Amino acid sequence: MNTQFRKGFGFGLTSGVITTLGLIVGLDASTGSKFAVIAGIIAIAIADACSDALGMHISEESTYRRTTAQIWEATLSTFFFKFAFALTFVIPFLLLSLQNALILCIIWGLFLITTYSYHLAKKTKVAPHKVILEHVLIMVLVIVVTYFVGKATAMLFGF
Repeated sequence: MNTQFRKGFGFGLTSGVITTLGLIVGLDASTGSKFAVIAGIIAIAIADACSDALGMHISEESTYRRTTAQIWEATLSTFFFKFAFALTFVIPFLLLSLQNALILCIIWGLFLITTYSYHLAKKTKVAPHKVILEHVLIMVLVIVVTYFVGKATAMLFGF
């Protein structure tokens, strides 16, 4: 896997998992609506994949050391992987109850982040437990914060 493709994969996976889980947990806590969660996942898969891809594009352009082909490879791979990983979170909501889907999504997200973090640690010759712990803690922080923001939003606006 070349550098630009790997960059898009890592960014898309990480952002797709953490952003989508934050959205799912926040929407569940604020609305309790399976429809709202599914619609939110689809919306964020599209909007955030475009946003992240453009961010990657501009970031790569700003290095002045990339060819046009390399810039577009990073851009398109970021979009594709962010979009694809985000959409995987819809499947549990189509098959399970809201709460069971939420639990499965958190497990799925932990699996993806842990697996990628392990691979990244091995590739960079860093202790896997340190990398995994750091990335999982960030994911857990996002889940906890978005849960409480969702609850507060529901209380403030009477949902």
